[in-house]
Amino acid sequence: MSQDYEVVVIGGGPVGAMALAQLGHAGVRALGVEREPELWQQARAVHFDAEAMRSFQAMGRGAEIAALTKPMCDYRMENEAGETLIAQPTGEWGPQSWHGENLFHQPEIDALLRAEVDRLPSVELRLGTTLMEVVQGDDVVRCQVRTPEGATQTLTARWVIACDGATSTVRRLLDIPTENLGTDDPWLVADGRLHDTDGIKGDMVFLGRHTRPALWIRLPGDRARMEFKVLPGDDPQEIATAEGLARISQGVLTPRTFDPERVAVYTFRARVAASWRVGNVFLAGDAAHQAPPMFGMGLCAGLRDVANLVWKLRLVALGRARPSLLDTYESERREHARYWVHKAATMATLIQTTDPEVAAQRDAYIRAHPEDSYPAAPALGPGLHTGPADRHGGLISAQPILSDGTRLDDLVGRRFLLAVSPQLLAELPEFVRTALEDEPEVTVLSSPQHVSALLASLEASAVLVRPDRYVLGTAQTPAALEELVRLLPLAGAQESCGDASPQGDAAVAPS
Repeated sequence: MSQDYEVVVIGGGPVGAMALAQLGHAGVRALGVEREPELWQQARAVHFDAEAMRSFQAMGRGAEIAALTKPMCDYRMENEAGETLIAQPTGEWGPQSWHGENLFHQPEIDALLRAEVDRLPSVELRLGTTLMEVVQGDDVVRCQVRTPEGATQTLTARWVIACDGATSTVRRLLDIPTENLGTDDPWLVADGRLHDTDGIKGDMVFLGRHTRPALWIRLPGDRARMEFKVLPGDDPQEIATAEGLARISQGVLTPRTFDPERVAVYTFRARVAASWRVGNVFLAGDAAHQAPPMFGMGLCAGLRDVANLVWKLRLVALGRARPSLLDTYESERREHARYWVHKAATMATLIQTTDPEVAAQRDAYIRAHPEDSYPAAPALGPGLHTGPADRHGGLISAQPILSDGTRLDDLVGRRFLLAVSPQLLAELPEFVRTALEDEPEVTVLSSPQHVSALLASLEASAVLVRPDRYVLGTAQTPAALEELVRLLPLAGAQESCGDASPQGDAAVAPS
């Protein structure tokens, strides 16, 4: 059946807009619908990491995004007595060749993403358009929407990506339950501008005060955010007043030093959707997972979702990969996101305790185990990679900066990368080498100036990196490299490399 679009994206926030932009760069015909008639001018997310910066870089917008961000250079945690329990410098230039932690004012990021969507010919975002119903049929998804004029319209697509937030209409329509990994805790958030003060020293400071847990974030320019746990005896309206803010911030946010732009109560939640795919409908972003903001991974996880999904949709849409490749989206991303939700929920329990004895035990543990204050990045769940047999499979790859100042991703584009030593490449059978060099979906790099740093970081002679920059696998020998290449989920790639197995079925590695 003919479809209006290959993909319909529900939701035009940063995750939905990023999905549309990436689909546009991939040449996939897509439409986004967003119920709000205008760009929301209030900040929500404030942080993303170096991996997110690589997603912007892939669209040629890395430098523009970097100009809107403030590298987070000072991350601390204090207790009730003002003792610093954790102090980590975080502004370093990391292995992905961007600052590891970046702070921003979300409306500026949203505006840039929407401008990127507007300039791409194969994608469109319609504002003021509300989803009413989703019905799946024979290889088509029908989305009934209400237009800004109040009319009803049916949009058809091969696939739908639901990026419609924590209260996702799509998740509700599909009756998808969520797993609760923590407690629901109300917090007051205050965003605004500082004047005649620097506020609290540090870019991000967790104030583990059992009398009132709080969080301080210093944003670009004169902006700042403070968040405060709402306590059982609080009057939510009173603590949101200027006088209430001055009191609960212990004099940091006063009418003289702080002009509020938003003061509102919201709820810390730790949720993961039980299913991320129903037929040809996929959940992404807050529709799929919500986490307390302890490690700043909420928006990062949503951007990872669409980076994982879009390249797979592109290959299937082009007929270069079997539809079964899309099965790896949930298996890879759900486990990865769940890890961060669990870690954030655990940290939230420690940070926001109001029991002085529990707080004292927490302080003692952190003093003894400071290395546990920030979890290691996890690997993807089972899917298209060689982990855990290969300790690098399923982990985000490094991105060296080359001697001429070029970032490695810029040589690769939105393709697979095979980085291989000249010696190992020469040892491959000629027909395998020729097939790889002729495959338009794979960039083969073997020049030492291009591959030495990346291979050294992995202690490998070859690495296959996916379009979302996650490691498919590494190899040390010609035979191992041949086996690795056969995992490419590209129609014809296995046969070209001497494997007679069905096209695409070898794509899902046991992991």
